[in-house]
Amino acid sequence: MERRAFLAGTGAVLLAAPLAGEAQQQAGKIARVGYLTGTPKETLFISFPTFAAQLRELGYIEGQNLVIEFRHAAAQDRLRALTAELVGLGVQVIYATNPYALRAAREVTTTVPIVGYDYETDPVAVGYATSLARPGGNVTGVFLDQPSVSAKQLQLLKEVMPGLSRVAVLWDAALATAQHEAVEAAARRLGVKVSPIVWQGPDELPLALRLATQAGAQGLIVLSTPHIQDRYRRFVADAALKSRLPSITLTSVFAQDGALMAYGPDQRDMHRIAATLVGKILGGARPADLPIERPVRFTLVINLKTAKALGLTIPPSLLGRADEIIQ
Repeated sequence: MERRAFLAGTGAVLLAAPLAGEAQQQAGKIARVGYLTGTPKETLFISFPTFAAQLRELGYIEGQNLVIEFRHAAAQDRLRALTAELVGLGVQVIYATNPYALRAAREVTTTVPIVGYDYETDPVAVGYATSLARPGGNVTGVFLDQPSVSAKQLQLLKEVMPGLSRVAVLWDAALATAQHEAVEAAARRLGVKVSPIVWQGPDELPLALRLATQAGAQGLIVLSTPHIQDRYRRFVADAALKSRLPSITLTSVFAQDGALMAYGPDQRDMHRIAATLVGKILGGARPADLPIERPVRFTLVINLKTAKALGLTIPPSLLGRADEIIQ
């Protein structure tokens, strides 16, 4: 069912059959893909299996005609070294699965094709591509239009609390400037004031949330950044609950860890789209000519346990739109 839903939801995999044919024609060759990530290994239960499964659908099968060279590190300087290692191994394409991995890969090579999976980066603004339709360099991938999603998150929070007049916004100044600007613009349209909290690490957060609530904040938007999404989800969700702040963020796992809501792209769909781009490159396409993709399927997750703890009633109209409800 999930496979059929995906095929209906995006044109990105409609070329699966031709790509599989190319893979079969090159059956005597071994494709070598670098998988570069800066996220903790325990968070890869969605990404890596989905990526490998989509490549299998396209005719690239590990142990037969495909080798995936997996490399992982948290520090960016280590990611650069791992990229150089992948280049030395002769990989045909590097799949970089967060903004730090993507940045490191791009700093090391402008010739080896790179497919990025990135929530936070505008690929044109940072110089990875000349345009979304025709990147023109060695980087393509699936990139989220994050500012529009951040604005939607504020709208959803206001549906739960129609009287919302001030919202705290937790953000990473190194990555989330565009997101923060989008929330501020949406807040002005909705007549909501913003109390910004720059992420300084877990030790500083409880006091920052306490000060925000004292200033009148009634909710919390957690903007996307790997530092929080990958390592401190439960901590941030717990801190928001202790401060009596209903919170909304990007990934469904954050809601599973205790945030009130999550609204963002379907992660599996994004990895499938990225794997399709990798398959095209293995089949001979140039990343310069492959349009940068946007996710097409978004999910809303609501945690009713958290809502009950906060004394909130979720409107039936919102519950009816939820893709997942956590009891």
